[in-house]
Amino acid sequence: MTDELILLLEHAGVDAPLARRLAVYGVLLLDANRDVNLTGVKTPAALVEHLLDALSLVPEVRGPLIDIGSGGGLPGIPLALATGVRVTLVDAVKKKVTFLKRALEELGLEGEAIDARAEVLGHDPAYRGSFLTATARAVASAPTVAELTLPFLAVGGRALLQRGALEDRERDATRDAALVLGATLVDERLVSGERRILVLEKTAATQVRFPRRNGIPDKRPLCFT
Repeated sequence: MTDELILLLEHAGVDAPLARRLAVYGVLLLDANRDVNLTGVKTPAALVEHLLDALSLVPEVRGPLIDIGSGGGLPGIPLALATGVRVTLVDAVKKKVTFLKRALEELGLEGEAIDARAEVLGHDPAYRGSFLTATARAVASAPTVAELTLPFLAVGGRALLQRGALEDRERDATRDAALVLGATLVDERLVSGERRILVLEKTAATQVRFPRRNGIPDKRPLCFT
């Protein structure tokens, strides 16, 4: 499986050294996925698409990086492998965090994996306002992801929101929510097809009331009605 992943990644244009490290991670993920539900991906070919999607964020990444709802480590682990930045992986499911800790150790990456909800960890002084890049592959609305990521950023840091098709209503809500959270929507970059990256830049400290308590950012997204 390792060789197959390397060939697929190199064919997609990934440099050989990085392709090898990503392949090692891919094997760890697919093997562990047999016992723990880390990802819906089942084959090397399908996984490569997710790895390439993660690598599309590389030009925007500065360390330290925090990845919210990391699950099996996407996009945080591929980004750490590609850039060398310190990464903090956050997930509320203990079994997933156990895998993430093992992956960080076996891949020799600098960072940590934390068993916590973003709504709680975002109020911890040790993490709030401490990162220059935040990512989240959440399926929630973009305003929800903004609320869960922006409190972790220092002023000047950026939240990278990976999205698919985006209606004007959600884009406008994201722009307004960013302002409420102390940030600005500075870029919308198309990757391929409908896939895009929304870039939110932190311009001021986030009000202490954000993020709201567990589940509320998802149930009642800011500025999105």
